[in-house]
Amino acid sequence: MKKYLAKRFLIAIPVLLMVTFFCFLIMNLAPGDPTDLYVTDTSTPEQIEMTREKLGLNQPVLIRYYKWLINTLQGDLGFSFTSRMAVTEIMPSKILATIQLLFVTLILSYGIGIPLGILSARKQNSFLDYSITGFSFLGISIPNFFLGLALIYIFSLKLKILPSGGMITLGSGGGVIDRLSHIIMPALVLSVTYSSNMQRYVRSAVIDVYNENYIRTAKSKGLSSFDILCKHGLKNTLVPIITVISTDIPKLIGGAVVTEQIFQWPGIGLLTVSSIASRDYPVLMAINLIAALAVLLFNFIADILYAVVDPRIRY
Repeated sequence: MKKYLAKRFLIAIPVLLMVTFFCFLIMNLAPGDPTDLYVTDTSTPEQIEMTREKLGLNQPVLIRYYKWLINTLQGDLGFSFTSRMAVTEIMPSKILATIQLLFVTLILSYGIGIPLGILSARKQNSFLDYSITGFSFLGISIPNFFLGLALIYIFSLKLKILPSGGMITLGSGGGVIDRLSHIIMPALVLSVTYSSNMQRYVRSAVIDVYNENYIRTAKSKGLSSFDILCKHGLKNTLVPIITVISTDIPKLIGGAVVTEQIFQWPGIGLLTVSSIASRDYPVLMAINLIAALAVLLFNFIADILYAVVDPRIRY
């Protein structure tokens, strides 16, 4: 297993290089120029060229990527074009805000999705099964922006029981209750999709497991339904559950862009939108690097967990 993990780690290095290179290339091929934020209609060509030189945009793309890569390996992600702050100073607070949102979202998603998936599978082809499956399809189908605006309209404008956006109330101490009141709506919006997705996977996995011969043997031995579910059913559905979780977490980082924008949650998603609008290349590259690392890391963790939960899997 150590050799396999070492090989996966070595493969991840060129993958990460390719991802960052193509992201860097695509950003620089996009229409627009960051110097537009610094020059006016009366700026001379010499002033525009001087601005490009100060921002490091006057060199070919390959040279700029090489310099970015070398600086990144040394822990220097550059300076934001808009705030002129070091990217390493901007990112920690944004990452922490997004992690808080994702943590609550995952608890809601899997705390709802996994039990409903098990219940739906055990009541297969019943009215309850059809109802749960129907609601799961509805949850997957509703766009995040529509659900977010609907919740703001109901709970903020009409009922006035939850704040419409932000992370804390201005002028308050930002206590636990205040933060929870701000995080509950964006977390609900994100969890609707992912809990519905998890419910479908768990339902399918549990149905497949209950059709296996060892489940029939356990039933013939007189084991209770609860013991069969805990000792045999859930244990053998962990592999697909781990797969879903390992892909959900990186997707949540990308899916949080729209939700954070709607609720003005000060995380990576909101920073992504503002950075795209201002063509802030250093910040965008840092966000792309974080997203790529998240995908590689959680796939790496999933490979390890496969062997832990299923003795049949050996590398």
